[in-house]
Amino acid sequence: MGSFSLTHWLVVILVLILLFGRGKISDLMGDFAKGINSFKKGLSDSDSPPAPTPAPPQVTNAGQPQPAPMGEETRR
Repeated sequence: MGSFSLTHWLVVILVLILLFGRGKISDLMGDFAKGINSFKKGLSDSDSPPAPTPAPPQVTNAGQPQPAPMGEETRR
């Protein structure tokens, strides 16, 4: 009584196909797959380290801004 028989599942699948049609179900599963792929891509993007922020320009006593020194992170 706790599990469903094979004929029960066949009837359920037949009713679902009749209600939604084959095209609607395949579209729904395609959208579901795209969502999973986007989720996995978002997780892999969050593992990468963030880009370093550039140093603000230094201001001298005369008020003229000086260019930031060429360090390893700013040289390309």
